[in-house]
Amino acid sequence: MPLIYFLPPLATVLIWSGNMTINQLTVGAIAPSSIAFLRWLLALLVLTPFVLPAAWRHRAEIRREWPKLALLGLLGMGLWQGLAYVAAQTTSATNMGILAAMVPLLTVLLSALILREAPTIGGVMGGVLAFFGVTVLLGQGNPLSLLRLEVSPGDALMVVAATCYALYGVMLKRWQMGLPPWVMLYAQVCFAVLFLLPPYLIGPMTPVDSHNIGLIVYAGIPASIITTFLWMRAVRQIGASQASIFINLMPLFSAVIAMVFLAERLAAFHLIGGFLILAGVIMAQRLTQPFKQTLAARGVKRAQQ
Repeated sequence: MPLIYFLPPLATVLIWSGNMTINQLTVGAIAPSSIAFLRWLLALLVLTPFVLPAAWRHRAEIRREWPKLALLGLLGMGLWQGLAYVAAQTTSATNMGILAAMVPLLTVLLSALILREAPTIGGVMGGVLAFFGVTVLLGQGNPLSLLRLEVSPGDALMVVAATCYALYGVMLKRWQMGLPPWVMLYAQVCFAVLFLLPPYLIGPMTPVDSHNIGLIVYAGIPASIITTFLWMRAVRQIGASQASIFINLMPLFSAVIAMVFLAERLAAFHLIGGFLILAGVIMAQRLTQPFKQTLAARGVKRAQQ
């Protein structure tokens, strides 16, 4: 496989990791409700001249599938990104990057529950390992502190946000709609803007100025439009499974970017928790033999003995 095929997913994950630092930079510069709304409004304005004609041609299909498109917009753009901005108020970019890397694993687990896909060996074993890694990270090196509910609100919100995005991916797979990818994205962005409008109006409504315009532009164009184009290209060239492996690089990229731009320091619990989570995610992706099939094979082998 040509190495150039790996550039789109690598660039996508790098931009996503940079957005974790952007989330931190928004603290004090712009309210979470403001940037969550303005970034998707900007994306909508940029996409409209190019995608609206195609969306109009597919208006009958959009009208028929609007409840599904609305839920996808809420999960993948409204809650995933909105909760991340709120989480940035009380957690670090490093933690956000590590917890965001749970998305592939959570997708495996939710697929087993919703799509009735048989859980794999890696899904079960990796899930246990990653869960322990999460307890190390959330407990800042002491998992037992979770029993006393000593969890950063931001870390807890990132777990919820990652679950929302994993559910978005599962429902996207379950609902096969006859819409072109860009039209489907455009419809979801429209619904996301509608969902994010009430929190924006309720406030606090931060005015756009020289201190936050760059944050909005980065979040609205590179982290929303460009990453979508690159990710669709990556999935088309190397496949969804291979592309998703690159998400495992988010903790590394996020930590390096945060160290350079935010002067964040890595603690031992970051390394231990991040390693366990990544190991669990990789295990879930690589060990794909169905768990039930493995148990059945062992039962047959014992019977033969």
